[in-house]
Amino acid sequence: MKQTELLKVDPQEPEIEKISQAANLIKAGRLVAFPTETVYGLGADALNPKAILELFSAKNRPLDNPPIVHVENFEEVPRLTQEVPSAAKKLMDKFWPGPLTLVFKRSSIVPEVTVAGLETIAIRMPQHKVALALIRESRCPIAAPSANMAGRPSPTSAEHVLEDLNGRIDAIIDAGPTRIGVESTVLDVSVAPPLLLRPGGVSFEALKEVVKEVQLHPFVVSEKEISPEKAKSPGMKHKHYAPKTPLILVEGDLSKVMGTIKELTTDYWLNNKKVGVLATSETAWAYEAEVVKTLGSRRNVDAMATRLFRLLREFDSENVDVIIAEGVPLDGLGLAVMNRLRKASGYNIIKAV
Repeated sequence: MKQTELLKVDPQEPEIEKISQAANLIKAGRLVAFPTETVYGLGADALNPKAILELFSAKNRPLDNPPIVHVENFEEVPRLTQEVPSAAKKLMDKFWPGPLTLVFKRSSIVPEVTVAGLETIAIRMPQHKVALALIRESRCPIAAPSANMAGRPSPTSAEHVLEDLNGRIDAIIDAGPTRIGVESTVLDVSVAPPLLLRPGGVSFEALKEVVKEVQLHPFVVSEKEISPEKAKSPGMKHKHYAPKTPLILVEGDLSKVMGTIKELTTDYWLNNKKVGVLATSETAWAYEAEVVKTLGSRRNVDAMATRLFRLLREFDSENVDVIIAEGVPLDGLGLAVMNRLRKASGYNIIKAV
């Protein structure tokens, strides 16, 4: 088993000797977890097929699930792509560095394994000083899916990475908790009009302010399993974001959602089951479950996104038999939160009526 080294750095002024140590591992084809503004990523040299295969193996990630390639400057994009459409240039100017991934037609220098055999490549420039420093010192684009075991909630702290990958990867750069808490938005600009494949840190509304015509892939708002033949974005196939504990998502009018959750809690209690409820600050007082955790106010979906994956992991440590979660508003980052909750539940959704 590998010895996973923990490298603690200052998130604002990362110590260059530690960044260089991690970059040397990347150059040698090894695996390093690092923070971004969204979640922690597990990095490997995007142009090294052997390193990418090691990355898939460490995560138990299916080979048909393409990772996102992270770059440190705009000049890298033309090298990795066949063309950069005008819509992409506008979006890069507005949102890069930041939590927006763009899908382009890939160039021939990109190994097939890096893009899961697709003709496209997903690229983003992270808005985190540690991530940017690591890419710069590594002198290569870094492929980095979330630094967790496949299917688990994404990691928003180094502790989460250790929980899943200790002994499976070479190093973790610990710069504290991430800021946004859900993954980047993924927008396909290889088609016209651009197609939103995964909601995330940049809202659908913000995208439409820059590019008027943006379409939603049916998967984004789906309330049931959709398995595209070929997934251009992480999160479109396979089980994702799920705690070990079964999760039920209750959607609908808030008062009816609360009533349904109370009924479910009682039913499980009568069957000697320990229940956890994922509530909001406006409703948490109403539930009598053994464990009640709050995402925060329904008026602040950004804060909900920050807490989501941490709370899902915490429920596992509470040894509850089932988690019952409230649906949240779909505005802004709420679309990303609901997308993650629906996937985490395996689309075990109850409509409160």
